[in-house]
Parts: sequence; C-alpha cells; structure tokens
Amino acid sequence: MEGDDNITNKKGSEILEETVKEVKNHLDVAEVRVERAVVGIFFTGVRLNTGHAGICATPIKEIPEAVCCPSSARSMPNAGRLTRRSVPKYLDDALSPVPMKRTMGVAVLSALSSYCWEQGLVEGFDMKVGVDAIDCMELDDKSHPVVIGAIAPVLRILKARRKPFSVVELDKRTLKRDELPFYAPPERTQEVVPDADLLVVTGTTLLNGTLEGILELARHDAQVLVMGPSASLLPSAFFKRGVDVLGGDIITQPNRMLDTLAEGGSGYHIYGDSAERVVVTPQG
Repeated sequence: MEGDDNITNKKGSEILEETVKEVKNHLDVAEVRVERAVVGIFFTGVRLNTGHAGICATPIKEIPEAVCCPSSARSMPNAGRLTRRSVPKYLDDALSPVPMKRTMGVAVLSALSSYCWEQGLVEGFDMKVGVDAIDCMELDDKSHPVVIGAIAPVLRILKARRKPFSVVELDKRTLKRDELPFYAPPERTQEVVPDADLLVVTGTTLLNGTLEGILELARHDAQVLVMGPSASLLPSAFFKRGVDVLGGDIITQPNRMLDTLAEGGSGYHIYGDSAERVVVTPQG
C-alpha cells in the first residue's frame, strides 16, 4: 500500500521485530538450516531441516527492477545460495527494506513459528486448524466493513450482502468491475479505516511496513482480522496492537507445497492439499 506518509511509507515493522526476538528466545536458531527455498510467482516458500515449512507472498509489484536480468539481480542477491544462507541472517532479512530479502525472511520466520507451535512454546492463544478466518467475521445488516487489500473471498461475501463497504487497494486493476464502486485509494486510508466496525487486513501489509499504521487507525470497538499466508507468524505482537483474529496457514506437506509454488501455484492450489488454513485467537 502506498499513499499518506503517516500510514503507508515503507518503514520498519515493529511486529516483525518483536516476532523475530520472540522466536530467538524460544529456539536455538543457529542450529536450524534452510534445506529448500522456492520463489514462486504468487508465494515464496521454504523448508527447514526441522521438517517445518513457511510461506510468504512474493512481492512482484514491489520489484520495479523485474524487467531484465541485469537489473533484477539486485532484487534477489542471494539466488543460487539460498540454502547456504544461515537462519540468523534470514531473520535479519525479515527486517530488510529490500522486498525479496524481507519476503524470504518472513517465510523463514513463518516456518520457525510453526516449529514453536509444535513444541508447545506458544502460550495464551488457541489455534484452530482447518478453520477459515473469513468464517470469524462478525457481520450484520448495520455493519460497515473495510478491507485492506483485494482479498477475493472476503469481497465475494461483502458484495453478496448488497450493503456498503470499502476496499483499499494499491493496484486498482486487481478489482473486478462490480468491486470498483467500493474502491478507496490508499490516500483515503486515514478516512475510511476509522469508519469500520469490521476491519479485514491482508497480511501482505507486513511486507511494506504499513500494518501498524493501519491498526492504529482502527476503532477500539471494531473487530479486526489480519489474514493471509504472510500472517502465519507467532501471534503475540499482532494481538497487543488490537487484532482480534489472526488467520494464516500451516504447511502439512512441505515438499508438495514447494513443488506447487515452483510450478506457479497459488493459495487455491495448496489449501487442502499441502496446507491448511488456521485461525488464532486469545485463550479465554
């Protein structure tokens, strides 16, 4: 997302910083290695030597150099050496301003988060496997939803209600014709988010450093959902900033998932096959 400097400039992510620190407190990351990495058209994925895998959206639209081989090389400086890069360096990359370095770092952070869950190191939260965060949306006839990012399944539900809503999206071309009447450009983020009693935010906002600014605008009584593969991380940093539901995924078949991404697969190709949706909420 781009637009107002207070909301959408590419600054660091405190959520990622805190999550990296939490993972390092839980695990001896120096003993973990990346055994396989795939940069797909839609998603980037990794598998660790622990058997855990992680995924993150590939930020194709944020790589202006991706027009020819010589200039594109700067966007992915470690290509051909990804499995030789240490996990601590990948965690540093999760905080990098370089889009693809951050993407690889977040994918590794996602895999390490799965490792933490499996080891019983996540306290105070419940994870439900096989549940879609969309099913947790609280909607009634008077609800005014705002969606950050063109999250297609969410938009389908909102259109079917035939009630007003807003969708903030950087690339207007992503929207279908019947979604354009609900479009709000990024520069209107400060205007539309405080009006929402249901706020649904794509996890890719972690990649461009805009998530925290969006959450700060949310009403205290709004239901806030952050969802998408890029949000498949340890939950505490999200919930301390007002998130009510965190929707991500867990990779059940790492090699099959990576094979699918390598063949240009998207979420539609992996869910129910090599990955399952998960919902995380606070206990109690």
